[in-house]
Amino acid sequence: MSKLRELTFRGIILGALITIIFTASNVYLGLKVGLTFSSAIPAAVISMAILRLFPDSTILENNMVQTQASAAGTLSSIIFVIPGLLMMGYWHDFPFWLTFAVCLAGGMLGVLFSIPLRHVMVVKSNLPYPEGVAAAEILKAGSKTEGSDANDGLKDILFGGVIASIVSLFTNGFKLLSGSSAYWFTAGKSIFQIPLGFSLALLSAGYLIGIISGIAILIGMVIAWLFGIPILTAIIGYDSSLPLSQVAMQFWDSDIRFIGAGTIAISAVWTLFSLIKPVIEGLKISFKTLRSDVSIQDVPTTERDLSPKWIFSIMAAMLVILVATFYSFIADSGLSSGVAWSLVACAVLFSFIMGFLVAAACGYMAGLVGSSASPMSGIAIVAVIVVSLILLGLGEVNGMLSTVEGSNFATALALFTTSTVLAIACISNDNLQDLKTGHLVNATPWKQQVALLIGCFVGALVIAPILETLYHAYGFTGAIPRSDMDLTQVLAAPQASLMTTIARGIFSHQLDWTMIFIGLVLGAIIIITDLILAKRHSKFRLPALAVGLGIYLPPSVTTPIFVGTLLSWIIKRYTYADAKRNNLDPKVQFKKVDRKAALIASGLIVGESLIGVILAVVIVISITNGGSDAPLAIFNNLGNIPQYLGLFVFIFICWLFIRRALLAIKK
Repeated sequence: MSKLRELTFRGIILGALITIIFTASNVYLGLKVGLTFSSAIPAAVISMAILRLFPDSTILENNMVQTQASAAGTLSSIIFVIPGLLMMGYWHDFPFWLTFAVCLAGGMLGVLFSIPLRHVMVVKSNLPYPEGVAAAEILKAGSKTEGSDANDGLKDILFGGVIASIVSLFTNGFKLLSGSSAYWFTAGKSIFQIPLGFSLALLSAGYLIGIISGIAILIGMVIAWLFGIPILTAIIGYDSSLPLSQVAMQFWDSDIRFIGAGTIAISAVWTLFSLIKPVIEGLKISFKTLRSDVSIQDVPTTERDLSPKWIFSIMAAMLVILVATFYSFIADSGLSSGVAWSLVACAVLFSFIMGFLVAAACGYMAGLVGSSASPMSGIAIVAVIVVSLILLGLGEVNGMLSTVEGSNFATALALFTTSTVLAIACISNDNLQDLKTGHLVNATPWKQQVALLIGCFVGALVIAPILETLYHAYGFTGAIPRSDMDLTQVLAAPQASLMTTIARGIFSHQLDWTMIFIGLVLGAIIIITDLILAKRHSKFRLPALAVGLGIYLPPSVTTPIFVGTLLSWIIKRYTYADAKRNNLDPKVQFKKVDRKAALIASGLIVGESLIGVILAVVIVISITNGGSDAPLAIFNNLGNIPQYLGLFVFIFICWLFIRRALLAIKK
């Protein structure tokens, strides 16, 4: 395997092209609806389809292309923060070099910080890494070296891909099917809902993460929607003339999400604390080649990370870039040289320290629920709160906050610094997922890390022009470049708006901390409960991070994930029961079924992701030419029919998923 072509020039070019396309799509979708998708799996499929035209292509070369291109789906998450600088009026456009530098430095540091975590969180960990496993299965199924099983694997992927593509087209394109449904009702003043999301990609992610995490996510959702929202709506007045869904979502957005953010924050800290010892072991292994008595040949090819000398050299270069970037940002503030340099030092140190800490937490989240479902905006909330509090303290000492302009600058600096941390977080979130894929296909880790560094460079290069183009074409909420613009086409950029609100609230002393503290306490209780379960050797565990995700993410996201975990439980139970009836080894039988189901799930993720990219391009073209943001919609004013049809199709596909997966028993 080590002699196969791996990091090639044509692969780098192909990866760069895919990165540009997916970055543009993700930036637009993120600004439009506040969601981005992981591009690793669709990139693997596109790469496989193109490189199969070359007779000497290999599974490892395909893996390098998807590794590089996956930077698109994650580095573009910086849009969750940086547009806030325009919303608050501090910037009036996106300066290319500042935006490029913060994306490049943050992205590359995310790669470097996650390298020491590879051994403990990928090689030695039992985390499911759903998208990493799915990408590996796709690469294996399409590999010419996998024998006759490749055709069966490709058929399963194609089966899932075609179904998800058709459903996604009728849902997000033609608008015949609804993407989610909810039944709203009241008991007194309390508002309740019975929600269900119909995303097949999230259903598949749920299958891959397993029932334990699914139950924890469900508990988080119950806390938010069976207790949190009903209690708040019962004790706080609201306009009863408004739709129940609008009122409830306002409470969720302004209050409940902060409980989830608090739970995620303490869970992340606990994760870091529990990983201190294994991370140190990982560092020892990563720096093994520094010893003079150890030859590089003593380290297996599949265990060779980027050389520590290269790690420190690149890290030093990124340090210089960050210093220059923050000084350039701060230089125009009118502050004295001493104050300016103290703020530069503070921002750079915070980016480094907070960035390394969140790298471990984000890697764990990616392993637990996948990159797409990881709450990057939750990490950004934690980061913006911490850096704002630090700057608040410094500002009180040096007098920076004595004027309105000074307070406005401090808010802008908090957002700019948070964007660096978020770039680190999202790339480390994705890097470990990619390294899991590489581990499963016997790739060379250091070559993957080089590929991702290249992806960060290409992604950083195009993010600023794309943001600039979209801003001047449509504008953002609170930031309209021209007075004659069509306000119906303005991009909401919901996360950036939230980050700006939080930072402003801290510097104006108007942020309500109650919900965050409730989340911290709740997270601590869950962690203690999980420790008790572990001490009693219980099969059931209660991962606090998964509970926090259930609180923080909307029900349209969490419900299909839980349904997917339920499918995994049903399939496993049926397979074990059938094996016992026929005197077969349950583990052997389930391994065959689980592989087939994982391939189907991978296909579902691929189909929905690819159609999402295509529809994004169609929407951008439509809006650019004066059309609507739903140019393919041919079914309008159907009332509740799309919800009923969406529910029926979702249930049917769940049944079809189980039925096809269990066909492996008969082989």
